[in-house]
Amino acid sequence: GEAGMANLVEHMLFKGTPMYMDVTKELTSRGARRNGSTWFDRTNYFETLPASDANLDFAIDLEADRMINSFVAKKDLETEFSVVRNEFESRENNPFNVTWERMMSAAFRWHGYSRSPIGNKADLEQVPIERLQAFYKKYYQPDNAILVVAGKFEPAKALPLIENKFGRIPKPARSLQNGNILYATYTTEPTQDGEKFVTVRRTGDAQAMVVGYHVPAGSHPDFAAVDILANAMGNNPSGRLYKALVDTKLAALVQAFTEQLREPSMLMFGVQLRTDQSLDSARTVLERTLDASRSSAFTAEEVQRAKDAIIRTINLSLNNSEQIGYDLSEWMARGDWRLLFLHRDRIEKVTPADVQRVAAAYLKPANRTVAVFIPTPQPDRAEIPVVGSIAAMVSGYKGRAVVQAGEAFDASPRNIDSRTRHLALANGMQVTLLPKQTRGANVVARMQLRWGTEASLMNKGQAPALTGAMLSRGTLALTRQQVQDSLAKLQAQVNINGTVAGAFVSINTTRPNLIPAMELVAQQLRTPRFDAEELEKLKKERLTGIEAAKSQPDFLIGISLNKKLNPKPKGHPQYTSTADETIADLNAVTQQDLKTFHETFYSTQNADLAVVGDFDQAEVTAAATRLFGDCKNTQQYVRLSRQYARTDSTFESIETPDKANAFFVVAQNLSMRDDNADYPALLFGNYLLGGAGMSSRILARIRTKEGISYGGGSVLQVTPQDPGGAWIAQAILAPANVERLQAAFREEIDRTIKEGFTAQEVDALRAGYLTGRSQARANDAELVNTLLANRFNSRTMAFDAELEAKIAALTPEQINAALRKYIDPKQIMIFRAGDFAKNPPTKATP
Repeated sequence: GEAGMANLVEHMLFKGTPMYMDVTKELTSRGARRNGSTWFDRTNYFETLPASDANLDFAIDLEADRMINSFVAKKDLETEFSVVRNEFESRENNPFNVTWERMMSAAFRWHGYSRSPIGNKADLEQVPIERLQAFYKKYYQPDNAILVVAGKFEPAKALPLIENKFGRIPKPARSLQNGNILYATYTTEPTQDGEKFVTVRRTGDAQAMVVGYHVPAGSHPDFAAVDILANAMGNNPSGRLYKALVDTKLAALVQAFTEQLREPSMLMFGVQLRTDQSLDSARTVLERTLDASRSSAFTAEEVQRAKDAIIRTINLSLNNSEQIGYDLSEWMARGDWRLLFLHRDRIEKVTPADVQRVAAAYLKPANRTVAVFIPTPQPDRAEIPVVGSIAAMVSGYKGRAVVQAGEAFDASPRNIDSRTRHLALANGMQVTLLPKQTRGANVVARMQLRWGTEASLMNKGQAPALTGAMLSRGTLALTRQQVQDSLAKLQAQVNINGTVAGAFVSINTTRPNLIPAMELVAQQLRTPRFDAEELEKLKKERLTGIEAAKSQPDFLIGISLNKKLNPKPKGHPQYTSTADETIADLNAVTQQDLKTFHETFYSTQNADLAVVGDFDQAEVTAAATRLFGDCKNTQQYVRLSRQYARTDSTFESIETPDKANAFFVVAQNLSMRDDNADYPALLFGNYLLGGAGMSSRILARIRTKEGISYGGGSVLQVTPQDPGGAWIAQAILAPANVERLQAAFREEIDRTIKEGFTAQEVDALRAGYLTGRSQARANDAELVNTLLANRFNSRTMAFDAELEAKIAALTPEQINAALRKYIDPKQIMIFRAGDFAKNPPTKATP
């Protein structure tokens, strides 16, 4: 009866306290990024706010208050349980997620890890409020909680606040009589005594397999070697499973991952296959490869490659206050926050012999969960060791040198403009630089390449997308694996994506590694390998993804929606292909097509490079000039435009059999650019209507009030270049609730157009909205994209300042007038997709 209760209480703690009647509004009004999450060992709540004494005081006060004073009221449960149920149903649409859940259920006979933290539908629907309240009162107490504060603050100010607000909460009187004793878990999973197999049969277009092995708790010394083992087996493209299954065309995708938990958990391997690939053959080779790894020695290269990848992730996360705060709470749930650093140290010390030892100990057939039980004359069982004293492990642990702290950067538009420098290279490429001192000497760079005209880009099919994707799969000098190894050693994350009219490159690294990372990117852009075998692997991956998505409600609506919003003839570079057309185009692409497209279009003469963070301007300028300044061709570039085309009200319902979750969209085109006088009012009006999360009218109605949907909202798509904009609103839901949802959307849109927003509604969300924009500028990964766009549009940050000043001065009358002018029910299109045949929609109450 308690399945999913922790997750349900998490939702209820956003419903308010006597002091904070609406937690979501309180957070939104301050521009906070906030959420909560529940996993096997913990529930956590987190918010990121602009650094100030007032915000620190508020956040600590809010968490202390809702720890013990939240309503957890029956009236809120009556709507929220169906929201959580909708969250559950949305996960049920994912075949791989369902397969993973069934594997966990089969692997664990008695332990709670056998049950997904989301719970089950019956418990969510039937849990008594009294039981939920008792759960809340039992666990939500200071002697069962930890607090993490990370970012820019003064400990001398924070600690007294914490002592005052949390320290004054009485320690609970725990006793048998009160029924609130917190017992240490004592269920021990028995040693598995034979291979297990479970089958999931559901509608879908791709095959999947998950194989799991019991391993020790995440704090156990063996887990570092288990982590390395997972990487060495599942890494793409050097992993043993990749070579055995993908290289041989027996599968399209392989992966390996661990559930690093407080108690003994699982090491897992996932495989995805197209429908024309043999699941039996893949399983046979998969198991044979895993079994062989128990005695086949791991090389120093395999182990070092895995170490580099894992340490890179840890080091980069330590440079991000939001991520490190979250990570510390995760490690505390495993036993102690210092385990994060202990695990890092253990990773660095792992030897090939250690990896071989854990492979032999845990990758035993009797310890495997995939399929049917197989009688074994002499079972070879894997005994999972008990973890020792965590206190002893971390006792006396000494941290490493403190990393460089970032400067107190003023993220105002005026200051950003004053510190930003622009230059043009000889070939026309534009460079935008904003140096600043950052935590850990972090730096981000983005490059946007542009090419072609409408005529020259006709009938290119999937060649442009595959060309961009292949750039990461090797250069003339480096194989795909050598590229990945180089990035890991450079502690750099690089992503390259290509479209029909351009390519986008992102780099995230540190000051010492920026120039080497740029040099590697130059190789990828200018001298790609276009290996035929890698191309076939990529095509298989893409085909598998399309085939897996083609029965999903959101995927099918996306195709229908885009065809209506921007109708183009087949062959046009902006044409929206169906799933089958995309599959045909993928199959048709040849290696020569990619080489031809690259030779014809790839150059940097119309490109932009923007860099933000800790770097030397002269070094970056010299590197950009050397690496990209001479790259040009004779191709003309004319930006593909999107002109306004009126949409007429239409309705489309799509059946997606056997999908527990449905998808709903309303949309219309708009004739507007972002320099339109009405843009500020319409932008903020959309925020009030559907962009402010649960504080917006749409989500307040369909989630908070009626409990129809787990998530929904609206977006305004307006650009600086063309008047072809759009307004789109969407939600997920149970198929049976589609009529209720549709009626609620219609009523909220009609009410907004008729009555408009009040001054109270406008004032409640305006400050938080503007603060959120300011906070986005303080995030280098977001700021660099803004600078990239501003340069292309011949703008400075003054545009942002002027826009925000206009929003700050808006009256309710101006906002309401803009919404009435542009949101037209006669133009709104309605799309819905779901299994409505099996779940007949309930009629909305008049």
